[in-house]
Amino acid sequence: MMSIGLFGHFRNIKFIALSLAIGLGVNAQAQAAPSLEHDVLDQQGASVSLQQFAGKVVYVDFWASWCAPCRKSFPWMNAIQAKYQQQGLEVVAINLDVDTALAHEFLSKLPAKFNLRFDPEGDIAQAFELQGMPSSFLFNRKGELVQTHMGFFTENIPAYEQEIQMLLQE
Repeated sequence: MMSIGLFGHFRNIKFIALSLAIGLGVNAQAQAAPSLEHDVLDQQGASVSLQQFAGKVVYVDFWASWCAPCRKSFPWMNAIQAKYQQQGLEVVAINLDVDTALAHEFLSKLPAKFNLRFDPEGDIAQAFELQGMPSSFLFNRKGELVQTHMGFFTENIPAYEQEIQMLLQE
Protein backbone atom coordinates (compact mmCIF):
# COMPACT_ATOMS: atom_id res chain seq x y z
CA MET A 1 0.00 0.00 0.00
CA MET A 2 1.15 3.54 -0.59
CA SER A 3 1.19 6.50 1.75
CA ILE A 4 -0.74 9.63 0.77
CA GLY A 5 1.54 12.68 0.70
CA LEU A 6 -1.09 15.33 1.42
CA PHE A 7 -2.09 13.89 4.78
CA GLY A 8 0.77 11.44 5.25
CA HIS A 9 -1.46 9.36 7.49
CA PHE A 10 -3.45 6.99 5.33
CA ARG A 11 -2.71 4.30 2.83
CA ASN A 12 -5.91 4.28 0.83
CA ILE A 13 -6.61 6.85 -1.89
CA LYS A 14 -10.33 6.03 -1.97
CA PHE A 15 -10.53 6.66 1.77
CA ILE A 16 -9.00 10.14 1.42
CA ALA A 17 -11.22 11.07 -1.52
CA LEU A 18 -14.34 10.08 0.37
CA SER A 19 -13.11 11.83 3.51
CA LEU A 20 -12.89 15.07 1.57
CA ALA A 21 -16.51 14.63 0.52
CA ILE A 22 -17.67 14.33 4.13
CA GLY A 23 -20.32 16.99 3.60
CA LEU A 24 -22.84 14.19 3.10
CA GLY A 25 -24.21 12.54 6.22
CA VAL A 26 -24.46 8.80 5.79
CA ASN A 27 -26.56 6.75 8.13
CA ALA A 28 -26.40 3.21 6.80
CA GLN A 29 -24.80 -0.08 7.72
CA ALA A 30 -21.74 -1.36 5.87
CA GLN A 31 -22.21 -4.29 3.51
CA ALA A 32 -20.20 -6.69 5.67
CA ALA A 33 -21.08 -5.69 9.21
CA PRO A 34 -18.00 -4.82 11.27
CA SER A 35 -17.64 -6.51 14.63
CA LEU A 36 -15.83 -6.05 17.92
CA GLU A 37 -13.62 -9.05 17.10
CA HIS A 38 -10.52 -6.99 16.39
CA ASP A 39 -7.30 -6.22 18.18
CA VAL A 40 -6.01 -2.65 18.36
CA LEU A 41 -3.20 -0.94 20.24
CA ASP A 42 -3.70 0.74 23.59
CA GLN A 43 -1.89 3.93 24.63
CA GLN A 44 1.16 1.92 25.65
CA GLY A 45 1.32 0.14 22.30
CA ALA A 46 0.06 -3.21 23.62
CA SER A 47 -2.42 -5.21 21.57
CA VAL A 48 -5.88 -5.35 23.16
CA SER A 49 -9.19 -6.72 21.91
CA LEU A 50 -12.34 -4.71 21.42
CA GLN A 51 -14.07 -7.82 22.82
CA GLN A 52 -13.25 -6.48 26.30
CA PHE A 53 -16.35 -4.30 25.88
CA ALA A 54 -18.70 -7.26 25.28
CA GLY A 55 -22.00 -6.86 27.11
CA LYS A 56 -21.92 -3.07 26.86
CA VAL A 57 -23.33 -0.60 24.36
CA VAL A 58 -20.21 0.43 22.43
CA TYR A 59 -19.75 3.61 20.42
CA VAL A 60 -16.64 3.07 18.25
CA ASP A 61 -15.32 6.26 16.67
CA PHE A 62 -12.48 6.48 14.15
CA TRP A 63 -10.56 9.76 14.21
CA ALA A 64 -7.32 11.43 13.13
CA SER A 65 -5.37 14.48 14.25
CA TRP A 66 -6.05 16.35 11.00
CA CYS A 67 -9.84 15.76 11.11
CA ALA A 68 -11.68 19.04 11.79
CA PRO A 69 -15.05 17.43 12.70
CA CYS A 70 -13.18 15.25 15.22
CA ARG A 71 -12.42 18.41 17.20
CA LYS A 72 -16.18 18.89 17.57
CA SER A 73 -16.94 15.27 18.40
CA PHE A 74 -14.45 14.87 21.27
CA PRO A 75 -16.26 17.14 23.77
CA TRP A 76 -19.53 15.36 22.96
CA MET A 77 -17.96 11.91 23.37
CA ASN A 78 -16.53 13.01 26.74
CA ALA A 79 -20.00 14.14 27.78
CA ILE A 80 -21.85 10.97 26.71
CA GLN A 81 -19.21 8.74 28.28
CA ALA A 82 -19.66 10.55 31.61
CA LYS A 83 -23.45 10.65 31.32
CA TYR A 84 -24.06 7.02 30.33
CA GLN A 85 -21.07 5.02 31.56
CA GLN A 86 -22.92 3.80 34.66
CA GLN A 87 -25.70 2.51 32.40
CA GLY A 88 -23.26 0.47 30.30
CA LEU A 89 -21.95 2.74 27.54
CA GLU A 90 -18.33 2.58 26.44
CA VAL A 91 -16.96 5.09 23.97
CA VAL A 92 -13.91 3.76 22.13
CA ALA A 93 -12.07 6.19 19.87
CA ILE A 94 -9.58 4.62 17.46
CA ASN A 95 -6.90 6.91 16.08
CA LEU A 96 -5.64 6.32 12.55
CA ASP A 97 -2.55 8.55 12.49
CA VAL A 98 0.53 6.68 11.31
CA ASP A 99 2.58 8.94 13.59
CA THR A 100 0.97 8.57 17.02
CA ALA A 101 2.83 11.70 18.18
CA LEU A 102 0.31 13.67 16.10
CA ALA A 103 -2.53 11.99 17.98
CA HIS A 104 -0.94 12.82 21.32
CA GLU A 105 -0.55 16.45 20.27
CA PHE A 106 -4.27 16.54 19.38
CA LEU A 107 -5.09 14.94 22.75
CA SER A 108 -3.02 17.53 24.62
CA LYS A 109 -5.50 20.14 23.36
CA LEU A 110 -8.64 17.98 23.49
CA PRO A 111 -8.19 15.36 26.23
CA ALA A 112 -10.28 12.22 25.98
CA LYS A 113 -12.16 10.92 29.00
CA PHE A 114 -13.05 7.71 27.20
CA ASN A 115 -11.21 4.67 25.83
CA LEU A 116 -8.47 5.41 23.32
CA ARG A 117 -7.02 2.90 20.90
CA PHE A 118 -4.63 3.22 17.97
CA ASP A 119 -4.60 1.67 14.50
CA PRO A 120 -1.53 3.20 12.79
CA GLU A 121 -1.47 0.49 10.12
CA GLY A 122 -5.14 1.07 9.26
CA ASP A 123 -6.04 -2.63 9.53
CA ILE A 124 -9.13 -2.08 11.66
CA ALA A 125 -10.21 0.90 9.55
CA GLN A 126 -9.99 -1.32 6.49
CA ALA A 127 -11.98 -4.09 8.19
CA PHE A 128 -14.67 -1.52 9.05
CA GLU A 129 -14.57 -0.25 5.43
CA LEU A 130 -14.21 3.37 6.51
CA GLN A 131 -15.35 5.89 3.95
CA GLY A 132 -14.90 9.17 5.79
CA MET A 133 -13.68 10.88 8.91
CA PRO A 134 -14.80 10.67 11.56
CA SER A 135 -16.85 7.51 11.28
CA SER A 136 -18.73 5.95 14.16
CA PHE A 137 -20.21 2.53 14.72
CA LEU A 138 -22.77 1.81 17.42
CA PHE A 139 -22.98 -1.74 18.79
CA ASN A 140 -25.67 -3.15 21.07
CA ARG A 141 -24.96 -5.25 24.17
CA LYS A 142 -24.89 -8.40 22.02
CA GLY A 143 -22.01 -6.95 19.98
CA GLU A 144 -24.20 -6.42 16.92
CA LEU A 145 -23.72 -3.36 14.76
CA VAL A 146 -26.93 -1.34 14.84
CA GLN A 147 -25.94 2.07 13.48
CA THR A 148 -23.20 3.71 11.43
CA HIS A 149 -22.51 7.40 10.96
CA MET A 150 -20.05 9.06 8.62
CA GLY A 151 -19.05 12.50 9.79
CA PHE A 152 -20.06 14.32 12.94
CA PHE A 153 -22.76 16.95 12.76
CA THR A 154 -23.67 18.97 15.84
CA GLU A 155 -27.24 19.32 14.63
CA ASN A 156 -27.54 15.50 14.82
CA ILE A 157 -26.41 15.25 18.46
CA PRO A 158 -29.98 14.70 19.77
CA ALA A 159 -30.47 11.82 17.31
CA TYR A 160 -27.08 10.28 18.19
CA GLU A 161 -27.93 10.43 21.88
CA GLN A 162 -31.42 9.00 21.32
CA GLU A 163 -29.89 5.97 19.54
CA ILE A 164 -27.60 5.38 22.52
CA GLN A 165 -30.43 5.79 25.04
CA MET A 166 -32.59 3.26 23.20
CA LEU A 167 -29.81 0.68 23.21
CA LEU A 168 -29.06 1.25 26.88
CA GLN A 169 -32.71 0.54 27.72
CA GLU A 170 -32.72 -2.83 25.91
